[in-house]
Amino acid sequence: MRLVFAGTPEVGIPPLDAIAASGHDLVAVVTRPDAPAGRGRHTARSPVGAWADARGIEVLTPVRPKEQSFLDRLAEIAPDCVPVVAYGALVPPSALDIPRYGWINLHFSLLPAWRGAAPVQQAILHGDEVTGASVFQLEAGLDTGPVFGTLVEKVGARDTSGDLLARLAAAGAGLLVAVLDAIEAGTARAVPQPADGVSLAPKITVEDAEVRWRDPAFAVDRRIRACTPAPGAWTTLRGERVKLGPVLPAPDAARLPAGELQVDRHRVLAGTGTDPVVLGEVRAAGKKPMPAPDWARGARLASGEQLG
Repeated sequence: MRLVFAGTPEVGIPPLDAIAASGHDLVAVVTRPDAPAGRGRHTARSPVGAWADARGIEVLTPVRPKEQSFLDRLAEIAPDCVPVVAYGALVPPSALDIPRYGWINLHFSLLPAWRGAAPVQQAILHGDEVTGASVFQLEAGLDTGPVFGTLVEKVGARDTSGDLLARLAAAGAGLLVAVLDAIEAGTARAVPQPADGVSLAPKITVEDAEVRWRDPAFAVDRRIRACTPAPGAWTTLRGERVKLGPVLPAPDAARLPAGELQVDRHRVLAGTGTDPVVLGEVRAAGKKPMPAPDWARGARLASGEQLG
């Protein structure tokens, strides 16, 4: 089939590689416009756009996919189908109707669970033991279309959202190509989503990523892993923001008041609403990430100081 791929972040690269290696014809990609990135905030192409540039594939970057110039160009390209992975913008019916087989979305949850922008983060935040990926027909509703196929993935006890998303992207790439093959062969069957089991996965904001030290240790652990690598879990110390990598609950350690630090030679503990947690990687403002004991020595931290 003649395909246009829609996606923006790095998670779209494994599906792109799989499509490029398939028998389908990838003629263009649609991605979000170039945007400031990195410490210097220089304007940069999205990972999907850069992938296409390196291969001489046409890149479309509408500010909004309802723009007439974009709709006209998509109609000129005349794709049979538009596979989508984390594009990042709502697609209007005027665009959905152009390809013969519509837009087919690879979504990183077992629909109808975790419809929305952050399914992997929300799954970890809420302690799900199992998640997966779904390929479904994109329609005007939020991730409501009928499902062509799914795969199941176990959520590891130490998984960050980055770890889990990478595995789902790799496995989901094969699922997406299999669905595209079935559509071309005329054997694909999309099943309506059940009315029960719907949950929503709104974007995790910077405010959501602040560690809540009064929460139980398991909830502190989940929040930090859910926010790693983005937007990055954080707390405050001495009035300044500090970013935190994943922590380890320490049920054998003596309890500490919520947010209070205990600084030892080889580890740094922080109190929660239950057991303390062992801090992992810490990144102070303007500094590089470093192991918590090194950070504590550099900042001349003493036991009893308070986070948050």
